[in-house]
Amino acid sequence: MTALRHGFSIGIERINDEFFLTLKAKGKLTHSDYLAMTPVIESALSEVKHPKIKAFFDATELEGWELSAAWDDLKLGLKHGNQFVKIALYGNKGWQELASKIGNWFIAGETRYFDNESDALDWLKQ
Repeated sequence: MTALRHGFSIGIERINDEFFLTLKAKGKLTHSDYLAMTPVIESALSEVKHPKIKAFFDATELEGWELSAAWDDLKLGLKHGNQFVKIALYGNKGWQELASKIGNWFIAGETRYFDNESDALDWLKQ
């Protein structure tokens, strides 16, 4: 029997009101993946009145979302979209570039797609 691996790895670094969020997604994301991840992010952000977030999203092992997980992702984006300064989406699939462009509709900051991890991290540091 083969195990289907899916979910998020999360890293959160805070300097004053600025957050650096690192997410790595694996497999096809589910509603349960968001139930596990969302409270971690919510807890970190709740300690700051006006957080500013720069995020690195590694989607190189992402296969997609179940419908309920896509809805969870949209809700999270709508709730915290004004707190994001930059999101770098690092991927290796053509549809991910389109996803980063759609992400710009839901956040106040800027979303960009990169197929090179170093370029993505350099852009976030600017």
